[in-house]
Amino acid sequence: MKKLLYIFLVFVSGVLLAQKSTDVKFAVYNNAIGTASMFDLYKDSIEKVNIFKTKANLPSHLKKFDYLADNGLIEIKFKKNAGFPDRLSLEMLNEQNNLPKDRTVFIEGYPFNDTTTLVYNDMISNIELLDSNGQKNIHISTIRN
Repeated sequence: MKKLLYIFLVFVSGVLLAQKSTDVKFAVYNNAIGTASMFDLYKDSIEKVNIFKTKANLPSHLKKFDYLADNGLIEIKFKKNAGFPDRLSLEMLNEQNNLPKDRTVFIEGYPFNDTTTLVYNDMISNIELLDSNGQKNIHISTIRN
């Protein structure tokens, strides 16, 4: 009986951790991922913001990010000569945590299978290594307002 209860608890915790966050809005600038709230820090440097409310409305250059568009997707354009945040690849994060470079990374429950994807450091609030189906994966929580 204890084994069944333990298995059930592990399963439920795995399901809860794998849930996509419904309140995170992803934003793209210069082919890298951030969050809308993260870009609030740079509002004086932003020239233009395009908001795409559905996956169907995404322009061709953003189609590769359609898996992030459950809550819409925002495209940011900075003014010329404006500073923008530092970024790193998810494969670098995997390597820093002694994981294979191509191991899926989860950001707010969204799986990022392409670890060459660039993300902005400013959006990262917390990084955890969690065991999922017998394999460790990085799970990133973002800064939200």
